[in-house]
Amino acid sequence: MTGTIEIFYWPTPNGHKITIACEEMGLPYKITPVNIGRGEQFKPEFLAISPNNRMPAIIDPDGPGGEPIAIFESGAILQYLGRKTGLFYPADERARVKVDEWVHWQMANLGPNAGQRNHFRNYAPAMLADQRQSAYGANRYTNEVNRLYGVLNGQLEGRDFICGDYSIADMITWPWVQGRSDAALIVEDFPHLKAWKERVGAREAVRKALAQAASVRPGVGLQQSGKEAEDARKVLFGQRAR
Repeated sequence: MTGTIEIFYWPTPNGHKITIACEEMGLPYKITPVNIGRGEQFKPEFLAISPNNRMPAIIDPDGPGGEPIAIFESGAILQYLGRKTGLFYPADERARVKVDEWVHWQMANLGPNAGQRNHFRNYAPAMLADQRQSAYGANRYTNEVNRLYGVLNGQLEGRDFICGDYSIADMITWPWVQGRSDAALIVEDFPHLKAWKERVGAREAVRKALAQAASVRPGVGLQQSGKEAEDARKVLFGQRAR
């Protein structure tokens, strides 16, 4: 059905989405690491694939008409892979629209707000002289993630998965819920979300996908101390058009 898909990847929630999908769909893939802490996302060869200088991106050598296709943005990638394989993405239009709603909900709401929460809780204190700014940002985005957890918890009541059957909506959302820290978020307040989080995390394909992280980025992450972490912060934060 396909040649080996090249995934431009770094082990973040957005990167995990694509390896999970390929494992679940049985698609052969290889990982090309894009070390975002060293600025590899700004290399011209990567920008030719992902002009927004963000991973993940893919190249499928067997795209439409048998020709290669490059795709950036995780939502677009998962929808493409779902159409390509006919797996985890309903053919029925009404059912597909429901999956699309939750794919876009993750992209527009949960991902950005959880990312900002992580920034203000973990990185901003080391960067801001005025700690009041950091505390305001941490509280603002923690509260919004709490609200979004409530939305997801309500959707999961009476369902094993977000749209009933397991789909790309679960694959795109789960990495942002299983993140590093639940500080100031009491997951037990969201019992349906908590059960779903454990249910998805127990899937063999999900475990295989997460195992890729250790091979690509062993050891501690960007929150380590020292010059390497400081250099990574300079690359990642405060970017402007230039």
